[in-house]
Amino acid sequence: METIILDGKRISQTIKEQLAIQVQDLKTYGIIPCLATILVGDDPASETYVRMKNNACKKIGIDSRQIHLSKETTTKELLDTIEKLNQDEAVHGILLQHPVPSHIDERQAFEAINIAKDVDGVTSIGYGQTALGFGKYASCTPAAIIKVLDFYKLTIAGKHAVVVGRSPILGKPVSALLLNRDATVTICHSHTKNLAGIIQQADIVVAAVGHPELIQGDWIKKGAVVLDAGYNKNNIGDVDYAACYENASAITPVPGGIGPVTISMLLKHTLEAAALTRAYSTTHRMC
Repeated sequence: METIILDGKRISQTIKEQLAIQVQDLKTYGIIPCLATILVGDDPASETYVRMKNNACKKIGIDSRQIHLSKETTTKELLDTIEKLNQDEAVHGILLQHPVPSHIDERQAFEAINIAKDVDGVTSIGYGQTALGFGKYASCTPAAIIKVLDFYKLTIAGKHAVVVGRSPILGKPVSALLLNRDATVTICHSHTKNLAGIIQQADIVVAAVGHPELIQGDWIKKGAVVLDAGYNKNNIGDVDYAACYENASAITPVPGGIGPVTISMLLKHTLEAAALTRAYSTTHRMC
């Protein structure tokens, strides 16, 4: 059976076409969805990611507000910026580009984002709600991974999913999402022993560790689904794509796999936050 290449660009385009229609609908009610992105410092990769997100917003009619702070910005100054956006009713979603300079308390900055505007799922409240199954906005890359599985009608329930990586915005939340969909989940990390042997048992492999081509082809069980959420220098994922392709029943490429869908999920969450504004306004007009 030929391996299916899970085409994130195709999925992303489908999502964006649907969102563009919904954006126009909101605008008839005087609501322009708005995503504010905060970039601290001059990291070239982060600048590229933010530019891609802003361009994606503009293409479907979402307002994109860009805040670029210097690398000397203090934690307090960043917190003040976030609080202004929290109070701005025209802003529906806030994205703080990761990572921030090392002298900034990134977790404190994430926690400062109003849960109603946490469209990237970075707050501990958002993570907790996601884990318990009622969060509005899961972290965007984990949400993208689930979207890819659903788009291609790949079964999650009853499958053994192995997640390689335990970061608070990727490994941990995607594990919770998979568990909530009735997968049996194993989380691996830098202290895991016999990593290859554990991965060889997996029906679904999620690579989310930030180590280029860590996962080898002979680690993949015949027929497993491989989702590579890693993105390293020179467009290399966490999976040895060519080798893993031979055993996988379905696999995401890098680039063009999880990445485009991640951006689409960010747009989707921003639109949903804006729609809640409309629902709130309508309810209060009726009262």
